[in-house]
Amino acid sequence: MFENLTDKFDRAFKVLKGQGQITEINVAESLKEVRRALLDADVNFKTAKNFTNSIKEKALGRDVLTSVSPGQLMIKICHEELIRLMGGNEVAIDLKANPSVVLMSGLQGSGKTTFTGKLGNYLKNKKSKKVLLVACDVYRPAAIDQLHVLGEQLDIEVYSNKEEKNPVEIAKAAIQKAKAESFNVVIVDTAGRLAVDEVMMNEIELLKNSINPAETLFVVDSMTGQDAVNTAKTFNERINFDGVVLTKLDGDTRGGAALSIKEIVNKPIKFVGIGEKMDALDVFYPSRMADRILGMGDVVSLVEKAQEQFDEKEAKKLQRKILKNQFDFNDFLTQLEQIKKMGNVKDLMGMIPGMGKAMKDTDIPEDAFKGIEAMIHSMTPKERSNPGLLNSSRRSRIAKGSGTTVQDVNKLIKQFEEMRKMMKMMSNPRAMSGMMSQMKNMRGGMPVL
Repeated sequence: MFENLTDKFDRAFKVLKGQGQITEINVAESLKEVRRALLDADVNFKTAKNFTNSIKEKALGRDVLTSVSPGQLMIKICHEELIRLMGGNEVAIDLKANPSVVLMSGLQGSGKTTFTGKLGNYLKNKKSKKVLLVACDVYRPAAIDQLHVLGEQLDIEVYSNKEEKNPVEIAKAAIQKAKAESFNVVIVDTAGRLAVDEVMMNEIELLKNSINPAETLFVVDSMTGQDAVNTAKTFNERINFDGVVLTKLDGDTRGGAALSIKEIVNKPIKFVGIGEKMDALDVFYPSRMADRILGMGDVVSLVEKAQEQFDEKEAKKLQRKILKNQFDFNDFLTQLEQIKKMGNVKDLMGMIPGMGKAMKDTDIPEDAFKGIEAMIHSMTPKERSNPGLLNSSRRSRIAKGSGTTVQDVNKLIKQFEEMRKMMKMMSNPRAMSGMMSQMKNMRGGMPVL
C-alpha cells in the first residue's frame, strides 16, 4: 500500500539529511521532490501545491531544536499536514436511528455490492447489530444473486424482489420489514453505471429523497486515482453524500484518491477496503494512514487486529502449557491460524515501524504458511503432541507426506524448539530478569570503540 509514495517521500527527506539548518533553498529543493511524489501518486495539482506551500510556511517559521535534525522536523510537519489533508480525525458511521438506513452509491465496478457485505459483516460482528441487506440493483440480476450469496456466507438476511423493477418500492418494503422484525441497520445496495449519466443520477437522487437514509456512502475504486475524485465531486453535487469508502486500497494504488478526496469534496473517508475477504475492512484513520505513507508503520492497527483474534481463556491455557514446556505442534498450528485471520502477512509486517522499507522487495505469497501447515498435518496426532518422538525415519515420512524435503522438516523442528525455549523464557519473569541482567553486565564489560 502506497509503496511508491513512501519511497518518494523518503527521497525528498534525504535532501535535508546532513543539513545543519532549515533554509529557504534546501526546503524548496525538498518540497520539489514532495510535490513530484504527490503528482506521481495522481494527487490533484492544486491540492499538491497547497500542501507543499503549507509545509514551506510552517518549516521556515519554526526553529530547529538542537536535538532534532532538519530532516526530522520536515517529516514531523509533513506528518501533521498529511493528517490534516486526509481529514484530521476518523469520522464514525451514524447509527443513531433505529433502524438506521445506509444507502450505497457509486459507479459500476467500484465494489459496492462486495462492500455492502463487508459493512454488514462489520456491523454484525463488531457493533452487535442485526443487519438487513437490500438488493436494489434492478438492472443486474447477478448483483442480486451476489448479495444473496454474500448474505448466506455471512449469515445475514437479504431482502430482494426480482418482480419489482422500482428500487424505491423495494427499499421502502425492506425498511418496513426491518421495523416489523427489529433490524437495527438496513444497508441498501444500488445500481451503478459505467459512467456518470443523468438516468443514474436521477434514480439515486429519488431513492435518497424517498427513504431519507441516516448515511449515504459513496463507494469508489481507489485504483482510478484522480478520476475517482472527479466522480465523487459529481455525485456529491447531486446527492450530498455523508462519507467516502475507498475500495481496493491493497491493490496497485498510487494513493491519489485517499490524499485528494477530502480536500476536493470536503467529505470524510469513513472506510477502506483492504482485500477480498469479507473481514478486509478498516475504519479510516488519517493519522494511521499518514504513519504508513511516511514509513512509520501502524502499530495501533496491528495490535487491534491481534486483539480481534485474542481469546483470553485460550491464552491463559497456552501460557500454562508454555511454562510446563508442553507447547506442541497443535498449539503452533492454532497460532498460525490466528495470524492468517489477521490478514496478509506482508501488510502485517508493514505495520511494524521500519519493516515496510525492509519488506519492499520481498514477495510474501498469500499461502506463505502452506509448507509449514503441510508438514504439521503430515505428523500423526501423537507426534504433534510430543515433538520429541520425531526421529530421522519419522522426519523422512513427514517430508514425503508433505511434498517437502527432510531438510525443510529439520529446519521447522529446529525453529520450533528455539521458539519454544524463547516463549518459556518470556513467560517466566525471573528468567527474563536474569537474562536482562546478564546482557547489562555484558554491555558494561564491552570495550568502548
